[in-house]
Amino acid sequence: MPTKFTPLSCPILRTIDDEWLLSGQRDLTNTTLVDIDLREVTLNWEALKVDESTLFIGCILPLATEMALRQRGANFLSAPTTLPYRPLRRNLYVWRELMAGYDPENDESLDLRIYQHFEYSKYCPNINEALWQRLHDFSIDEGLRRLIDFRPNGLPRRKTVGFMGGHGTSRTSPDYARSLRTAKLLTEAGYFIISGGGPGIMEAANLGAYLAGCSESDLEWVLESLATAPKYTDPGFQTAAYRILDRFPDGAESLAIPTWFYGHEPSNLFATYIAKYFSNSIREDTLLAIALYGIVYAPGSAGTTQEIFMDATQNHYGTFGYVSPMVFLGTARYTEETQLFPLLQQLAAGKAYADYLFLTDDPREVLTFIDEHGPLLLS
Repeated sequence: MPTKFTPLSCPILRTIDDEWLLSGQRDLTNTTLVDIDLREVTLNWEALKVDESTLFIGCILPLATEMALRQRGANFLSAPTTLPYRPLRRNLYVWRELMAGYDPENDESLDLRIYQHFEYSKYCPNINEALWQRLHDFSIDEGLRRLIDFRPNGLPRRKTVGFMGGHGTSRTSPDYARSLRTAKLLTEAGYFIISGGGPGIMEAANLGAYLAGCSESDLEWVLESLATAPKYTDPGFQTAAYRILDRFPDGAESLAIPTWFYGHEPSNLFATYIAKYFSNSIREDTLLAIALYGIVYAPGSAGTTQEIFMDATQNHYGTFGYVSPMVFLGTARYTEETQLFPLLQQLAAGKAYADYLFLTDDPREVLTFIDEHGPLLLS
């Protein structure tokens, strides 16, 4: 079944780079060229086919060339250089980019500056700001397509497993350590971990993936180091993370999908790739859509509960053509404190995803269940 991330669902829109342009491509109709410096390119523009469906976004051309292309119908769009973010990006973020300018005593990081810019317009942006934000989030979508690499059948080549849970969970919490160990086991078994990109359970998931292959004594050292600043509001929170990165510089890959919508939280330093969105609704739907090999739900609050039912809805109606595992890592939370697991069992009765619900406190059982319950294709 086509989805927003499979080739069949994408509009006829090609983002091309310099190599494609110079390799003999001559028809630029229904083509968008993004963020290319074409000033040094020797090219016979008259030989290229262009019309009103040809769009140059953020490209740099000699003025005479641009004017000639405009006369032939091509369209051009350029974002202001005063924005703290780039509306059109070639790649996802990495933590070093978002943390550029950070100092524990004076946070002037790019991440914070983008949030401060966004804070004054997130509820009612003017048309220009809304356009730049939408283009930015489209670029993040494109980056995810390239990273996850979906097949035409809708399944990703990477075996994606998502983690959800409380952003306020302390680094000293048993839920944090349990989530970390679960993500580590899954990564070691070949799964690609995705989190919401914040602190708490989300950090535990990316950190667990990062530490794949490390020993039990290494994990104990990591948890002791993190205990010096257990909450993301504590002084030294990022410093503790830097100590881990210094000791283990070559961690395994994982993905974080955060948002600026909920406010400024410390950047997750353990995710290799960061797909950060302005739109939280797109971000949440995207995270659930791409985690086709399952989602692990550690204890969380209202946000986690919302995501549970969004995921259940996708499974219930077969939104993306597959049923995926929903694993609840916290027996007390999901049976005694909230009754969420029994409720889902009632909703799933008679549906294919009834067999894809699982409750446990054991990271090893999570791995076994996900191994035995691959994405189920719906007819």
